[in-house]
Amino acid sequence: MALVDHLGMTVDDLTRAKEQFDPVLTALGYRIGSDDPAGIAWQNGTETELILLPAREEGTGPHVHGRVGWQHLAFDVPSPDEVDRLHAIAVDAGWTVVRAPKLYPRFNDRYYASFVEDDNGIRIEFMFNPPRDAC
Repeated sequence: MALVDHLGMTVDDLTRAKEQFDPVLTALGYRIGSDDPAGIAWQNGTETELILLPAREEGTGPHVHGRVGWQHLAFDVPSPDEVDRLHAIAVDAGWTVVRAPKLYPRFNDRYYASFVEDDNGIRIEFMFNPPRDAC
């Protein structure tokens, strides 16, 4: 089975994006593997990397949610408390709240999540969705 090896995201201001991403990714267990003007890469102890790359063309952002392209990246976390904790870290790092932590019964009665967006319009979700038999 093929797994995600890396995800590259283009940002307008690499320094600002690092300020927003690093606290969140660090809290998720990622560490910076490389950091230079060509890009910043975080690794999580496996081969998986999340990479921020500077925009090749100024003034092309931010991405607008709902348009063709990026939708969101969801991080599956082990508890509702962890959703709340990560959400607070993201907000403290300057992410905009799209949806505060709450239950999403439209998905199922166990789905608890929050959504945040950075200055580039990159949206991430912190979610807890245990198997039905785990509840």
